[in-house]
This record gives sequence, C-alpha cells and structure tokens, in this order.
Amino acid sequence: MFRRLSLRGRLVIGVVGLALIGLVTADIVTYSSLRSFLFDRTDKTLASDAHGFIHQFTRERAGDGAYGRAGPRPAGPGDGAVFAQLRASDGGQVLQSRSARTFGDEPPPSPPALPETIHLRGGTTEGPDRVTYFIVGDRSGGDRYRVRASIEPNLTGMLVVALSLHDVDATLDRLLLIEILVTALVLAAIAFLGLWVVRLGLRPLEQIEQTATEIAAGDLSRRIDEPDKRTEVGRLARALNTMLGQIEAAFRAREASERRLRRFVADASHELRTPLSAVRAYAELFGRGAASRPDDLARSMAGITRETERMSLLVEDLLLLARLDEGRPFDRTPLAFDEVVTEAVETARTLEPGRAIETELSSVIVSGDRGRLRQMVDNLLTNIREHTPAAAPARVELRTVDGHAELAVSDGGPGMTAEDRDRVFERFYRADESRTRASGGTGLGLSIVAAVAEAHGGSASVCSTRGEGTTISVELPLANRSATAD
Repeated sequence: MFRRLSLRGRLVIGVVGLALIGLVTADIVTYSSLRSFLFDRTDKTLASDAHGFIHQFTRERAGDGAYGRAGPRPAGPGDGAVFAQLRASDGGQVLQSRSARTFGDEPPPSPPALPETIHLRGGTTEGPDRVTYFIVGDRSGGDRYRVRASIEPNLTGMLVVALSLHDVDATLDRLLLIEILVTALVLAAIAFLGLWVVRLGLRPLEQIEQTATEIAAGDLSRRIDEPDKRTEVGRLARALNTMLGQIEAAFRAREASERRLRRFVADASHELRTPLSAVRAYAELFGRGAASRPDDLARSMAGITRETERMSLLVEDLLLLARLDEGRPFDRTPLAFDEVVTEAVETARTLEPGRAIETELSSVIVSGDRGRLRQMVDNLLTNIREHTPAAAPARVELRTVDGHAELAVSDGGPGMTAEDRDRVFERFYRADESRTRASGGTGLGLSIVAAVAEAHGGSASVCSTRGEGTTISVELPLANRSATAD
C-alpha cells in the first residue's frame, strides 16, 4: 500500500510519522516526570502528616484529646482530604480514626476504601520504621487516595495515612489533554508545512514530467529548465538535458541518414534507368530489323556493350560503397603510397596528354589496400579531367604532416560554389544537375574517395574558391614502425 502512494505522499507521511514518534516520546517523558514529581511531593506530605498524627494519637492515649500545634497540618483547599487510622500491629483491627480537612462550602469527600488488612511485606525502609505506599480508590469510586502505612513503635500499632489525589489526577489529566491537543496541532502544522515544502521541492520534477510529455509528442527541441545545479534535482535536470541533446542528435542523424538513403535509392534508380532504357532501345532497334542491316546491327551491339559497361561500373561503385558502409575489413599491408600516386599520375597523363600535371611526392609508407588506394587517387584525377578544361593545369602533392600522410590534388579550373563545397562528397551529387548530358560521371567518384579514406582511418576535405580552382586533400595515418619493418 505504501509503495502505491506518490513520492509526495510518502515523503509527507514519513515526516509526519517521525514527528509523531518524537512528540509522543516527549509527551510520555513529560507526563512521567511530572507524575513522579507530584507523587514524590505527595509522599513527603504524607510523611509530614504522619508525624502529626503520631503526636495526636499519643496525646489521646495519654488522656489529652487536644489537637494543637503538634497535630497534623490542616489540609489546604488544593491538598484535598487527609485521613488517618491507627490499627493493630497485624494491620487488621482499626483502633482509632481521624481526618483533617478544610472544605468550606464544598461537600466533604468520600473517605478512602482502605483494605481490611494491610501487610507491609515488600515495603520500603524509612529510617528505623518499615513504610509502604500504595493507591486506593474512595468509597464512592470517584477519586483516588495515596496511602502511607508504617509500623510505629511509639503507638504499638500501624499508622495508616491517606491523602486525596484529586488535585494530582486533575493536574495530570489537564497535562494529558494539553499534550494531546498540542501534539495534534503540531502534527497538522508539520503535515501542512511538509506538504508545501515537498510540493515546492518536487515542482522541478513536475516540469521534467511535462517536458518529457512534450518530447514524447515529437518536440525534440524541448529542454528542462535547470534549477540550482548543487541540488539533486538540478543535477538530474542537467543529466536529462545532456541525454535529450544526444537523443535529438541521434534522431536528426537518423532522419538525415534516411533522407540520404531515399535520395541514394532514387539517384541509383535513375542512374540505372538511363542505361537500361538505352539497352532496351537498342534491343527494339534489333527487333525491328537491324539484324538484316549490317550498319544498324553494329550500332546496336556497340550501344548495348557501352551501356552494359556503364551499368557494370555503376553497380561496382555501389557495391564498393555498400561494403565500405558495412565496415568490412581490408587486407591492409604496409605499402609505398608515393608509388601508388605515381602510377595513377602516369595513367592520367596517358589518358590526357595535353594537360600539365605537376607532382611533388615525398616517400610515404601507409598501411592499407593497394587497389582501393589506387582507385581513390584515380577518382581524384578523373574528377579533374571531367570537370575542368583540358588546358587547366593540375598539381599533385604528397607529404607528411603531423604524423599523417597528406595527399593534395589541385586544379586550375573554375572552382566551386559554397553549396558545392558542402555537398561535394555526397553520393550522386553533381554541380551540373542534368542527368542526360553525354559527359560526366555518375557522381560517385568523390563519395568513394571519402569512403575509402575513412575506411583507412583518414578523412577527405575540399578547399575551393570560385574562379580560382579546387584542392581536394586526403589525410591517411602512417604505417606503424613494426608493420613497416615486417
């Protein structure tokens, strides 16, 4: 049942419960202390009155019935009635009885209901006499009396003195009533104040709940107002804000990934549809009688061969990107990266002998897949060949910078816009949006460059100014010394 309560309810119940235990303990201690004090004072009064009655009974036995200065003190209005009996030594037969009281207009109280026989066994010792104290009710059953019984050698009997506890009981009853009322009021005040303090302290949690509800509804930009960071709630709010930021970033990344995937699928479908349409057209041309016309037959077969090669190249690029996305490991071996770059530059010069390609290559050893690194360099040089005029010069630099190999391929072409720089490594992105042009690639070349660099633990970046050319840099980690020695 307690676990089903809210945190606010459990805290308030806990505070009120602890306060109740403390107040009840204090009430019991106060009541017991006052009761002990009043009974001690009553016992002292009984002892004083007992000495007075001893003198009185002694004089009466000597024939002097006067009640004077040696007798018991008169009972005051607050002391109640005092009764005395002189009994035989065995505590049974009553020899004499006396009372001392001053009641004014009030009716006399009922005398105590003393037992017929009083035994002092188990009593206390008070000087040379044996004394015992006990409590009895009155004959009407209303009040109580405190009784002192002692053996008095001077009287050759037992002296029994009883003092009314009316005022003592009234004082204790009033104290008990006051303690109950004060305890109830204090508990009510603590409950009210505790509820207010707990509600004030849990208000940030309510805000957290409201924020979480809004976030669950789709508003990922919502954040929790952070209270004092030194408090537990403040630290919780800060941790939740950090978590919400990471969740929002993850959702944004997933949405961006889904958008890229959709665009990638659309672009791939479009790129494949173009050669497929061409193959279909050449096949229809063959079906319409090209087989009987040698010129049309040769043109159809050459077109089909060209478009299938184009599709094969596109499919191979897509499969390569898929493998790189899956993180499949390469056969990494230490190799001279400058030799790979030299081979790619010689091939580019062969394909485009009219373009001036300047090189500045340092001896660099990296650990990686030779075929993929060669493909990366070829794509960089192909990008220059397809997107810059034939007269534009190119420069290839390979050097070591801060423990990394840095390959920079620059051209003197028209450069890129800011939008092109931001999207140059996206798959199927081309500055020329026309997909039906005869020249240009599929838009996967620089995507493969970036993917191969990342797969080798490096990165790719671009620096370009409109009208001043473009520089694409690839940074790769150097091979470690042990691998190089092997």
